[in-house]
Amino acid sequence: MWSARRVLSLVMAAVTAAGPIAVHDHHPAPEAGRALAAGAAALPSGFREQVVFAGLDQPMNIEFAPDGRVFVAEKAGRVKVFDSLADPTPAVFADLTTNVHNLHDRGLLGLALHPEFPAVPDVYVLYAYDAPPGRTAPYWHDSCANVGGNVGGRCVVTARLSKLNASGAETVLIQDWCQQYPSHSVGDLHFGADGMLYASAGDGANYSVTDYGQLGNPVNPCADPPGGSMAPPGAEGGALRSQDVRTLGDATGLDGTLIRLNPATGAGAGGNPLSASSDANARRIVAYGLRNPFRFAMRPGTSEVWTGDVGWNTWEEINRVTNPGAGPVNFGWPCFEGGGRQGGYDGANLSLCESLYTAGGQAGPYYAYNHSAAVVSGDTCPTGGSSTSGAAFYPPGGGDYPAAYNGAFFFADYSRDCIWAMTPATPGGLPDPANRRIFVSQAANPVDLAIGPGGDLYYADAGGTVRRIRYFGGNQPPVAVAFASPTSGPAPLTVNFDATGSSDPDPSDQGLLRYAWDFTGDGTVDATTPAASYTYPDGQPYTARLTVTDSLDAKDSVTVAISSGNAPPAPVIDTPAGTTDFAVGDGISFTGHASDPQQGTLPASALRWRLLQHHCYTLDSCHVHVAQEWDGVAGATFPAPDHDYPSYLELELTATDAGGLSVSTTRRLDPRTVDLTFVTSPPGLQLTVGSTVRTTPFTTTVIQGSANTASAVTPQAGYGFSGWSDGGAQTHVITAPAAPATYTATYVKQRLPRNNFKIKYFSSQEVVSEVALAARVLDGHTHTYWHTNWFNVQPPHEIQIDLGGSYRVTDLYYLPRQNKADGRIKNYEIYVSADGTNWGTPVATGVWPNTTAEQTVTFPVKTGRYVRLRALSEVNGQRWAAVAELNVSGVPV
Repeated sequence: MWSARRVLSLVMAAVTAAGPIAVHDHHPAPEAGRALAAGAAALPSGFREQVVFAGLDQPMNIEFAPDGRVFVAEKAGRVKVFDSLADPTPAVFADLTTNVHNLHDRGLLGLALHPEFPAVPDVYVLYAYDAPPGRTAPYWHDSCANVGGNVGGRCVVTARLSKLNASGAETVLIQDWCQQYPSHSVGDLHFGADGMLYASAGDGANYSVTDYGQLGNPVNPCADPPGGSMAPPGAEGGALRSQDVRTLGDATGLDGTLIRLNPATGAGAGGNPLSASSDANARRIVAYGLRNPFRFAMRPGTSEVWTGDVGWNTWEEINRVTNPGAGPVNFGWPCFEGGGRQGGYDGANLSLCESLYTAGGQAGPYYAYNHSAAVVSGDTCPTGGSSTSGAAFYPPGGGDYPAAYNGAFFFADYSRDCIWAMTPATPGGLPDPANRRIFVSQAANPVDLAIGPGGDLYYADAGGTVRRIRYFGGNQPPVAVAFASPTSGPAPLTVNFDATGSSDPDPSDQGLLRYAWDFTGDGTVDATTPAASYTYPDGQPYTARLTVTDSLDAKDSVTVAISSGNAPPAPVIDTPAGTTDFAVGDGISFTGHASDPQQGTLPASALRWRLLQHHCYTLDSCHVHVAQEWDGVAGATFPAPDHDYPSYLELELTATDAGGLSVSTTRRLDPRTVDLTFVTSPPGLQLTVGSTVRTTPFTTTVIQGSANTASAVTPQAGYGFSGWSDGGAQTHVITAPAAPATYTATYVKQRLPRNNFKIKYFSSQEVVSEVALAARVLDGHTHTYWHTNWFNVQPPHEIQIDLGGSYRVTDLYYLPRQNKADGRIKNYEIYVSADGTNWGTPVATGVWPNTTAEQTVTFPVKTGRYVRLRALSEVNGQRWAAVAELNVSGVPV
């Protein structure tokens, strides 16, 4: 949810059991290649995906140095460096795992090299810091179980932007970004053409509910203004941190912003739009109103910044900052999303949003796509959930790709596992949202895009690899596919190999492929037939390599790991049982063990656990993210996390033996659900539950114990909110009970505000007393009144009200003033007019009541600006009318 509620979810691919595992390397002769992992990615003709680095632990960001080195940031906090694209074994440049809070979507997410690197050997990192405000890491030790779990609103952290020197030593430039919830964390780092450092960050808010700072225990741990417990309309916490720069009377935070910095100091760069502010953070901000700007890119040859903003349930945005020195630009979150009002926050009637709705000035997205719609018509990417997760520009001057890609904007979606290209309409022009094309479908967990050497697009795969997309304009290399069975077991081990699944995309090469097997990785060709076998002695792990060559000597290689004399371990999850279900907050304990044919019972240090959250668009279409990990333990306990439904949990245990063989087993845990029904009185009005506005009555299925925001949209259709059946405020959080429940929002007719009303005409007034003038019907005081001149003016008596604008009027309220029991006026009429001249027929008639209680006259909807009340006849020769107060209800046209 992730999916529908779209937080970016970071997942590492499961470790597979020992079996036929293949890694590929494609290259035209005579280039030397290295092992590249196989994948099922689909690309345009002539393009090929290759894995350049494998065996990484959740790589999040990749950077290419001018000297050929490649830096990779791993989520847990390690920065690794490869000497070149041909280097299979990285060195650890910096280990920040003690400081980094690696949980859910928090971790080391941003990485950048100084533009003069390596002459200036500074490496910049952006990460979640493992401690609450004012505390020192490690504080949480990557676990929030003791405070209710990672979505309980109590596991609060900050974040750091730091500079690492050539030896990896850290200098902290900024520590800020209070994050109450485990997603919408910090994002990306890039240098602009101006030499300044840009950084992005999310709002740190709850992804499940409309969050204005009302949740958690204690409430408001980030000390958001106005302070203390949060409630509409004045609350400024939660997602409203993204609008904090609009209230410069209090300290400004950096959540939900894009900032531009002096890379030497971390201070706001000169020329920033708020450079004159006395607030240091305000001086840094060039854009705000962002939910989770996980990745952004600098458009070459310009000062433009293009951000991908991960949305909630409906929209993903690509936002464009054309001039970082102007503004700052407000992209509107949480008040706006996808170019329109965000229903959940609009329904909460929050001042920061209501004032933005009135004043305007927010910037719409450059391009937005709906979670339920295809980005490119006919693409094979799944819909139903989305999370934009990568951004990169192809060089406008071109590279190895076809010219159509020159200046193109590439953007990725982690949930859909796809990468698209937005190409310019004209050479050298802006990428045009109308010119979208699918570039990679079935990509492997893309979480960062970068243009590398030769103009190739690279992406980081959260499952553990870095991948390159290459283009072959002429002859294309073959695709080597090797099947091996078995790949492990007692020695001597006879393995059967089969390469008949190999192919070549060029029709002229069909049937002309040549095969070369090197079964022991010593460089010797051991067989040249598609199918072969080899018997391995006991000793060491082996690597078998298949090389397939086409008729023009283009090659592709695939490797298979063989473990002779070593059989894989067998992990077992002892608890929880397979029938275990849960409600949010339930404590779930797990235990397990593993045995190995060679080692016997494996120690706890050989075990690794992961809690996987599956969020589903339908019951059989889901995406996965890692909620928590435990290394080297035989068991632990965690509180069941909150999440949208449909969803479920999967507990995975991986055992690794001394020979490096790993096997995983899993156990599925399903939630206990409950139906919540929402109705209004009168029926048919709208309510907001979560992010969506719906017409009542409706029923939604949620997980027991989950938090669900309900807002009574007010005013609407001439009605104003009166109260909820559960006693909650107009916007409040419902904790889902164990049994089905119905929640009713009661509405009353909404009277129009009278500050714009004026008296248009009155037939007469008694001027002997200041309390009896016509204007008194609008003063809000029941002890004053309009009293006609009873002595000189015959009935009918009338008064006309100018509403100050055009309304669909439905009711008139009046407070008659009676001095005697027999009454004074017998009959009345009510009219509504558009121009105050043409009144037509009355919308209502009646008998003047013998009471001093307020009267409500309801009539069919009539559109107009003017309302007239006429008192028609007299009683016992008396000739006056008296009214204390007048009002109407209606809806603006």
